[in-house]
Amino acid sequence: MSLDPHAPSPPPPPTNPTGLTSATNAPAPVASAGKTPAEAFLLRTAELLHRHGTPSYRLERVMTRASQSLGIDSTYLYTPTALIVSIVREEGEQTYLRRIDSGEVDVSKLIEFDRVLHDMEVGKLTIAEATQRLDEAAAAEPPYGFATTIAAAGVACGTVAILFRGGVTEVGVAAVLGCLLACLTWFTVRAGWDRGVLEPLAGFSVGLLTLWISHYVLPIDDRLTTLAALILPLPGLTLTIALTELAMGHLSAGSARLAGASVTLLTLILGVAIAWRLGPSGNTIIGQAAVISMPLPAWSLWIALGLAPGAFAILFKAPLSQWPVIFAVSILGFLLARWLGRSVAPEVGSFCGALAVGVGSNLYARLKNRPAMVAQTPGLLILVPGSIGYRSLTALLEHQTVEGVELAFAMVLLAMSLVGGLLSANVILPLRRVL
Repeated sequence: MSLDPHAPSPPPPPTNPTGLTSATNAPAPVASAGKTPAEAFLLRTAELLHRHGTPSYRLERVMTRASQSLGIDSTYLYTPTALIVSIVREEGEQTYLRRIDSGEVDVSKLIEFDRVLHDMEVGKLTIAEATQRLDEAAAAEPPYGFATTIAAAGVACGTVAILFRGGVTEVGVAAVLGCLLACLTWFTVRAGWDRGVLEPLAGFSVGLLTLWISHYVLPIDDRLTTLAALILPLPGLTLTIALTELAMGHLSAGSARLAGASVTLLTLILGVAIAWRLGPSGNTIIGQAAVISMPLPAWSLWIALGLAPGAFAILFKAPLSQWPVIFAVSILGFLLARWLGRSVAPEVGSFCGALAVGVGSNLYARLKNRPAMVAQTPGLLILVPGSIGYRSLTALLEHQTVEGVELAFAMVLLAMSLVGGLLSANVILPLRRVL
């Protein structure tokens, strides 16, 4: 997540949302000679939707509908690093290529973009007025400041530690490390470091700090604490979106996003592995006994459920007015997934949890005429199997090959169950608007 509301917008890493960095606003593109105002508006809209986290299967449909409302025959091809737009004119076909890095979901901006598109489609706005409002929305300040975002990152990591059944100390350390990792992310963005540096640096820093704390400060389960502190940059949400794109036939976007998620996960684990080799335990990685500090009571789960949706809402920049539906959808999906996952099977729990999140988000979108992504993205984040992918690679690192392969298969199976639930939700309760 981008943590400085006034910082410029370097290209974000392809991670996850919830990761810690986010692109903000690029300067408006300069119109080329011969480009009509309607074509310039469509290009600008596609760029903004791309930059603020819209997946390919939504962006291409939204833009096709907007083009039809303007009487323009156009085709859109989206990948996480490029946008290709082809517009048919009387004199021939004109193709535009934009090199854009896909950012994370910014709920506040997507709501305003969707409102502008709707007002233009129904005739409330001219193309010039719609373009001006788009640029104003893109340049708007984020709804939460630096300190609030840092605190939300810490709360998110702490609540995840509770869900992983960590003790009091694990929860506290994970929350502090989450705040420190958010500050590290802010620093790398401000310093203009190359993309790809953050993940291994984050994995190394968190892994080394948890080992140092567990050996010299407090007795904690360093493995659980490391996983909880790294939960935001883990690309579980990116993986789920990639598989959804592949399932819906968007092969180029899905393949590229899947490759990006895999590299992000591998570089995170690389940083952790180096920390484990260089930490106080030296090369002794295998067979370390987990030390859980003071166990938390069972009711602490409800505290985590009461805090996590709000933290994710802040990280996704959702306005306060959208918090009630985010809380309702997130808690319903999580409880259903956990109950059915324990009583039936984990795959059934993931499918039904995603189905509940999808149906709830689509119902909200139909009733309030808002993008379904407002509630769906935070609600889905709590279900994604990013932690299982982390455990799979760390098991392989510790030479536990069978366990690592089993966990990797479980990760893919759970991710596909989430995809199936989301696609089924769109069949049960279709959207009026695509976004």
